[in-house]
Amino acid sequence: MSEGNQYAAIDLGSSSFHMVVARVDQGGVHVMDRLRERVGLAAGMDADQNLDADTRKRALDCLLKFGERLAELPTTATRAVGTNTLRRAKNAREFLPKFEEALGHSIELVSGQEEARLVYLGVARSVPEYPQRRLVVDIGGSSTELIVGQGNRPIERDSVQMGHLRWSIKFFQDGFTKQAFEDAHTRARIELGGIKRRYRALGWEAVYGSSGTIKSIEAITREAGWAQSGITLDALNSLKAEILSAGDVASLRARNLAGLSHDRAVSIAGGGAILRAVFETFHIEEMVASQGALREGVLHDLLGRLHHEDARDLTIASFQQRYSVDREHAARVERTALSLFHQVCDAWSIDRLDGQRFVSWACLLHEVGLSVNHSGYHKHGAYLLRHADMPGFSRADQALLASAVGNHRRKLHLDRVSEHIGPSQLQLALQFTVLLRLAVRLHRTRSSRSQPPIAMSAKGNDLVLRFPVGWLAEHPLKHADLVDEASLLPAVGFSLNIV
Repeated sequence: MSEGNQYAAIDLGSSSFHMVVARVDQGGVHVMDRLRERVGLAAGMDADQNLDADTRKRALDCLLKFGERLAELPTTATRAVGTNTLRRAKNAREFLPKFEEALGHSIELVSGQEEARLVYLGVARSVPEYPQRRLVVDIGGSSTELIVGQGNRPIERDSVQMGHLRWSIKFFQDGFTKQAFEDAHTRARIELGGIKRRYRALGWEAVYGSSGTIKSIEAITREAGWAQSGITLDALNSLKAEILSAGDVASLRARNLAGLSHDRAVSIAGGGAILRAVFETFHIEEMVASQGALREGVLHDLLGRLHHEDARDLTIASFQQRYSVDREHAARVERTALSLFHQVCDAWSIDRLDGQRFVSWACLLHEVGLSVNHSGYHKHGAYLLRHADMPGFSRADQALLASAVGNHRRKLHLDRVSEHIGPSQLQLALQFTVLLRLAVRLHRTRSSRSQPPIAMSAKGNDLVLRFPVGWLAEHPLKHADLVDEASLLPAVGFSLNIV
C-alpha cells in the first residue's frame, strides 16, 4: 500500500487541470484534497495545432504545484492522464517530458474512447446504484464525451470534437449574438448526427452530466429558478436568453449570476450551445449533474489495477476471443518470455511488475494479425493494436504493444521499431521486442512439450543464452532459428551469443 493509503488522480483537461487525492481504508474511498487550476490548453493551440509558449508556461507552473503535493506519493499510487488538446498537439513530444518532470510522474495520453470510459466510471461510482441504462454527457474544454451504460459497464461511448472553450473561441469571439449562438448550436447538432441513431436505438432511463460546465449550468438554472432540480430544455432556453441579453463576457460577468464563476463566463456560451444541442438531438427531458467526472474515474481505475480488477486484462482476453487467438500457444510463448524477462529485468533496470505486464500482453496478442492473413500477420497485428479501441490502455501503451508485435518476426529495422514510439520509450520497446522474438523462435514447432531450463544474462544490449548440454544438437530447427536471430539483432544494436 502507498504512504498512508493515499492515491492521486490527475486530469489534464483542455480547460482546467484537476487533481484529487484520496485515502482508501476498509474498502472506502475518502477524498483528502482537491486542486484545480484553469490553464486553458484549448485556447493555446495555434493554426498549426501546436501548443503556444505562454500556455505551456501556465501548464508547467500548475504541474509544479501539483508535483509538490504529490512528492510523498509513490509512482504506483498516482495516475495522470492527458485529454483532447494534449493528444492533438503536434509538439507534444517536445513539451511532455518537461511536464512529466514538473509533475514527478508520467502522463498518459488517452484516446477519446478511453476518456469516455473513464468519465463513465467516475460518474457511475458517484451516483446511486441504478439497474437501468443511463446516458452520461461530459462537456470538456475541447471535446464532449457521451456514454450509454448500465451499472459500472459502458455499452456505447464516443468522443465528439467539440467543447465549451473550443466552441466559445470558434463562435463567440465577437460577442454573444443570436446568429453566433445559432451557428454554434447548428454545428453541434451536425457533430452529434453521426452517433444519434446508435444512441437513440439503445435508449436510457436516466441522464447524468459531468464536469464544470454542466455543474455550473445546473447551479445557474437552480439559483435563477428556471428549474427546480436538474437541467431542462426550458432552463437552457432561459440561459440562452440571459447570455444574448448580456451581449459579451464583461457584461455577463457584471450581472453576477449566482452559480457562474468569473472564469466560467468565458466559455458558458459555447458550453450552453453544445448542451442545448445534446438535449434536442437525444430528446432529453432532464439531466442531473454528477459530482464524479474523469478524475474520479481515473482514481477508481487506478485502484482497480492495484486490486486485481485491471480493465486492461479484460481487454486482452476480449481481443484473444475476438481474433481467435490460439490461447494455449500464446500462453506457452508467454511463460518462456517471462522466464527470460525475470532473468534480465534487473540488468536492464526495468520495473519488474510493469515490465512483466507488457511482456505478457505482447505474448498473448502476438498472433492477433492471423485473423486477417498469415502473410505479414505481424504487421496486421501491429495495425490492430495501434488503432483499435483498447479500454484501459493509453495511446503510448498501445504503441508499445504494437511495436513489439509488429516486429516480432522477420527482419528488424530500427526505424520500424521507433515508428510511433517516443525516444524515451525506444530502448524499452527494443527490449520487449527481443524477448518476444526469442520466445516465439523457441516455440516455432508449437509443441506442448515443456522447454528445458534456459539461462539468459544481459550486459547492456549483449545477451547470452545458455542451454543444457546437447539440447541444441537434438533440436536443429530451434538452433538454426536462434543462429538466424543472432544475425538479425545487430541491426537494432543487440548481440546474441548462444551457448
